[in-house]
Amino acid sequence: MPMIDGEWMIGDVNIANRIVVAPMAGISNPAFRGICRQFQPGLVYTEMISDKALYYRNEKTLKMTEMEENDHPLAMQIFGHDTDTMVAAARYLDTHSECDIIDVNMGCPVNKVIKSQAGSALMREEAHTVAMMREVVQAVHKPITVKMRIGFDHEHCNCVSLAQQLEAIGVKAIAVHGRTRSQMYEGEADWSYIKKVKEACTIPIIGNGDIRTPQDAKRMLEMTHCDAVMIARGLLGNPWLIAQCGEYLKSGDILPTPSLQDRFDFIRLHAQRLCAEKGEIVGMREMRGHAAWYVKGLPRSHKLKLALTMITTMAELDQLLTEYEKTTFGDGFELAR
Repeated sequence: MPMIDGEWMIGDVNIANRIVVAPMAGISNPAFRGICRQFQPGLVYTEMISDKALYYRNEKTLKMTEMEENDHPLAMQIFGHDTDTMVAAARYLDTHSECDIIDVNMGCPVNKVIKSQAGSALMREEAHTVAMMREVVQAVHKPITVKMRIGFDHEHCNCVSLAQQLEAIGVKAIAVHGRTRSQMYEGEADWSYIKKVKEACTIPIIGNGDIRTPQDAKRMLEMTHCDAVMIARGLLGNPWLIAQCGEYLKSGDILPTPSLQDRFDFIRLHAQRLCAEKGEIVGMREMRGHAAWYVKGLPRSHKLKLALTMITTMAELDQLLTEYEKTTFGDGFELAR
């Protein structure tokens, strides 16, 4: 696999560095991706998109396939279980989307997805999953990748055998989250399985799980020899971790944490992007969680976080941040209502 100065390839798609932004349901929309792009990740994923919703041309779902001009390279993720609709969804993205890579979700642990036999439930049906993926790979021109867990539970950690079979039928890269489905998002990620998958395959392997500092990223690369690290929850309210990891891998230097002013500028920018994308009512409702993540750890942030969970307009958000900025890191900050 080509690897020069951090550059690597997924199929014919060039990836500039080894920092990858994970697909996160309800998070990885164009607004969030645009914020992350400012810190120059090598690759970004969309949130997962239903194969059946694409098959039936659901208007809201089709909108999820829209991209901004600078949103490259992008892996657009689909989820499903039925071969016919998965093939149809992949074909749609292959011909109607500007995405660079089509990814298949084999890692989502939530009950709603598991009940539809999709996400990490696919890891319980190796024969069906491999047969389905063979049809998907053969149906499109864009590279097909997979994001999986190490297994459905600790008694069935089949990521190595499944990864080998997927490589054999033409999957171009695999991201491995070092937890089982039964763990959900709890406990420590077991990176040893990422190493095992890397040793068993020749295609790029992306390691995922518990990357929260630049040191974590370097340690995962050194421990597993994976080709890139995928960051998920560590980026919530902390998108500058992308640049910090990239710089640390390149030079060993730790970039400083943004100032309070810079942090608040990103909150405002993120909110503006969400409002432009979804309208102010929906955008600000979604921004409540993001804003709370951004201010986590700030001095006396409890009152600010409480107030941010109630914002309904961009003006309210701006007023709260301005009032906090005027105090000495929140000393004397009071709720506006």
